[in-house]
Amino acid sequence: MRKDSGGGWFGPRRIEVPCTVEIERSFDSLHAHAIPEGVMLRPGDRVVINNLPDDIAHSGTTSFETTATVFRAHPLTRWWTEMRAIAELTELYHCGFEPKDAFEEQAA
Repeated sequence: MRKDSGGGWFGPRRIEVPCTVEIERSFDSLHAHAIPEGVMLRPGDRVVINNLPDDIAHSGTTSFETTATVFRAHPLTRWWTEMRAIAELTELYHCGFEPKDAFEEQAA
């Protein structure tokens, strides 16, 4: 059940949606996946998961249904988030690769 509230110029700013949460706490892994259903997340949106359990048993994996609140980003915030992501991605282009021979010549 989707519940919209706080409408602005470009639609609802806050949306309540069902959410599936999977949590694993083991020796090899500690992670959680939250999958909001019935909504397309966009850059800059924030998701708050409601009614999380207080404790997960060690060496345990659990999955449960709950609700999530999606806070929609303002169009300017969405644009800024996209520009920052592109800038961070282009930083990866600044790493250089040299042939192995050039490295061995410098070491000698």
